[in-house]
Amino acid sequence: MNNLAVNNLSLVFAFSLVVVSLGIVYKEKLGLEKDIIYSVIRAIIQLVIVGYILKYVFNINNIILTLVMMFIVFFNASYSAYKKSAGIPHSFQISFIAIFCSTSVTLGLLLLAGTLKFIPSQIIPITGMIASNSMVAIGLCYRNLNSNFRDQRQQILEKLALGADLKQASYPIIRESIKTGMSPTIDSAKTVGIVSLPGMMSGLIFAGVDPVFAIKYQIMVTFMLLSATSISSITVCYLSYKQFFNDKKQLR
Repeated sequence: MNNLAVNNLSLVFAFSLVVVSLGIVYKEKLGLEKDIIYSVIRAIIQLVIVGYILKYVFNINNIILTLVMMFIVFFNASYSAYKKSAGIPHSFQISFIAIFCSTSVTLGLLLLAGTLKFIPSQIIPITGMIASNSMVAIGLCYRNLNSNFRDQRQQILEKLALGADLKQASYPIIRESIKTGMSPTIDSAKTVGIVSLPGMMSGLIFAGVDPVFAIKYQIMVTFMLLSATSISSITVCYLSYKQFFNDKKQLR
């Protein structure tokens, strides 16, 4: 095992990296100083709180508490995705359904395969990984849906006038939005191991695990995230496109 350790002094030295970022922002007059300081302080507070909570949850090893933590992850990820919807009706509920479906299906398959055990030290981190990637995919889908329904308004109206139903008029936008949501994960999978050594693999290697053994976990994560982003993207797009029409099937 490696003797690597992160202590308070090393964190103080690491803070100099934030100072570098602040220096660049100040020099270029980007006006992001307050955002950087706020985000750093918030990240530290959140991580400290979560660290102590997870330590408690892991020690208790209670199924109900684990499910509560999973629900909290679902809720926060759904709320973050909802804020990116730019006013799409019912986007919070849609985001929650999409994240719940993608996480449940992915975790269910991994549990059935025996890859994971339903214990908080495994389920909660993996749930967070799946939900966060689904959240990003959903945000991209919302952005693409909004821009395309705005830019292609005339084409959609013409299709509706010619007798197309809502799905037929919207299908090119739905398909393009699903591709947009999935693209970052697909691109990441193409370069994993060549350009980047992702978090789980790097963490295991830092902990002294055999790199060949760590690779197996990263392959599992790659499959897991591809599944999650595809499920969340298709779910959110097919639940969202009708929100761009009113009760009379007219484009809003």
